[in-house]
Amino acid sequence: MRILVNEEPRDIATATLAGLLDELGYGDARVATAVNGAFVPASRRGSLTLDEGARVEILAPMQGG
Repeated sequence: MRILVNEEPRDIATATLAGLLDELGYGDARVATAVNGAFVPASRRGSLTLDEGARVEILAPMQGG
């Protein structure tokens, strides 16, 4: 399925947001997620199904100063 992740087109094999995070190597990292402009809490990622053309934003905290 083809979706946008942080404005970049990607072909993915998974159907859920949690699966996408694993597929992209985020694993258990603490990140914020949104799908089609709506915030998705960590507790809903496993049940949220992605559709063709979905727009996913993944934000990770920055360290340093």
